[in-house]
Amino acid sequence: MLSTGDFKRGLRILLDGDPYVILDVHVQTPSARGASSLSKLKVRNMRTGQVFERTFRGGDRVEEPNVELRPVQFLYADSEGFHFMDRESYEQTCLSREEVGDAAGYLTEGLEGIRAVVFAGKVIAVELPITVTLTVVETAPALKGATAQAQTKPATLETGLVIQVPSYLEAGERVVVDTREARFVSRART
Repeated sequence: MLSTGDFKRGLRILLDGDPYVILDVHVQTPSARGASSLSKLKVRNMRTGQVFERTFRGGDRVEEPNVELRPVQFLYADSEGFHFMDRESYEQTCLSREEVGDAAGYLTEGLEGIRAVVFAGKVIAVELPITVTLTVVETAPALKGATAQAQTKPATLETGLVIQVPSYLEAGERVVVDTREARFVSRART
């Protein structure tokens, strides 16, 4: 059992029989004496992708979901969905666009370091590595003298994801992207 003091971003909890992941935690301490603190959570249902807020009083307890994390490799995407292969059993799983959610913007064929989230014997979601390397396919031309000032510009990556990159980058370059915040980290080393 987890108490409100254990809540942090990325933690999985069980609410109403479904597994949720905590996206954000805000703790309020009321000024009235004897009042307990409140933990306001922003959570996402790992099965449906639905996001909502829920408030817990200090001392409330929740269960951890019984989820299993299995290493998988992304194979390909087609009209049926996104296909993954279990790295240990070589079984293939197909997830719909809704089940994959925002992770679709980071998936390239052969991508490793992904973990499948298994709940009640069924793959319900995938967890991405913290960073992935993608190629910039379209962006505005590099600006002269852009290194002197921290300017950014939008860039479309090979998966269709659009992020802000430094203005000195050009199309065709490979970049490291933080999958938690859809943020440019650095140029990829060759």
